[in-house]
Amino acid sequence: MQIKYFALLALLTACNQPTDAPKGDAPKAPASAAAAPASDAPVKESAKSEAAGAPASAAVASAAAEQAPKGEPHPALLDPSKATEQAPEKFAVKLETTEGEIIIDVDRALAPRGADRFYNLVKIGYYDDVAFFRVIQGFMVQLGIHGDGKVNAVWRNARIDDDETGKASNTRGMVSFATAGPNTRTSQFFINFEDNSRLDRMGFAPFGKVRDMAVVDKLYNGYGEGAPRGAGPDQGRMQEEGNVYLREKFPELDYVKKATILP
Repeated sequence: MQIKYFALLALLTACNQPTDAPKGDAPKAPASAAAAPASDAPVKESAKSEAAGAPASAAVASAAAEQAPKGEPHPALLDPSKATEQAPEKFAVKLETTEGEIIIDVDRALAPRGADRFYNLVKIGYYDDVAFFRVIQGFMVQLGIHGDGKVNAVWRNARIDDDETGKASNTRGMVSFATAGPNTRTSQFFINFEDNSRLDRMGFAPFGKVRDMAVVDKLYNGYGEGAPRGAGPDQGRMQEEGNVYLREKFPELDYVKKATILP
């Protein structure tokens, strides 16, 4: 039983360390027991989410205003120590994607460290032009490897400690960080397509929920599992080559065009 547990956990690895890449890049996802989320130019655009923004607060409004000016990379993209603010207790993030808008409502009480990390990454523009690189129908969709290898080189080791599990479950629409084991979360996160509550006991603590899954359900899933177990992207190459590799080899992938904190 213990061997089976760690084998499944390895398949969920965030691929943040070079030695983790072979384990985390290509877990298979059978219908009965899919592998946990592995964590290491688009032209499509369609429907928008129906939901309105989350309740505004001074902190959230300030965060929205302070995001990096258009065309200017935030200095924290190359220095994670500059992205350590505490998030508001509740906030909402809009992902403008190549399929439409996805709104994620975040509740810091569910996973404080995860919520803080997500808040800071959105605020500095980390998720802009980032691919939904692992879309496993009936399981989950994963993203969070930056399109620039120089950014990945610093963030793949910017780990945060785990949050306590049990406050929420990995059911449809819930959002959690991927991991390479205890206390290894960095930037990759996933959205659950179905009830994946079996992941709860493996340490995956949800920090938010997608309001409307219509756009998530439309994300391109034709590449399936990642290399070497599948035909999808290789996380190791993504970490080093970024979007140059993805756009050449996997042109149908959907992307986050821009992520913002809603006022």
